[in-house]
Amino acid sequence: MAIVGLNHFNIVAPTQLMARVRDFYVDVLGLAEGYRPDFGIPGYWLYAGEKALVHLVDGGTTGSTSGAASGTGTGHLDHIAFTATDLDGTESCLKARGWEYKKIEYPDFHLTQLFTHDPIGLGVEMNFAT
Repeated sequence: MAIVGLNHFNIVAPTQLMARVRDFYVDVLGLAEGYRPDFGIPGYWLYAGEKALVHLVDGGTTGSTSGAASGTGTGHLDHIAFTATDLDGTESCLKARGWEYKKIEYPDFHLTQLFTHDPIGLGVEMNFAT
């Protein structure tokens, strides 16, 4: 067996935060809401191009994994990292929404990183080639 890439990651959010989490990934990070099969649980698939990269599932009032997918999530995910474009536009979007973030530049690596958190506290890293 060989791993060849990331297929998707699944976020379980409390019902009351579902729209905010979706809006963060769509409006701030630029993913697009797209087709999602009916699994009998409310949710969204958020796409980067043709790829449903983020699966967002309604976790009820607590946001627990019970009833979602396998129900075996550990809650130990620290952050997710995206390869991104348009550093200036992304910073402008974050600033316009009052979203806190940290910027680190690595000139030797031709890399700039932005770090923030989504509405449920999951760390989000964006990597920009510079």
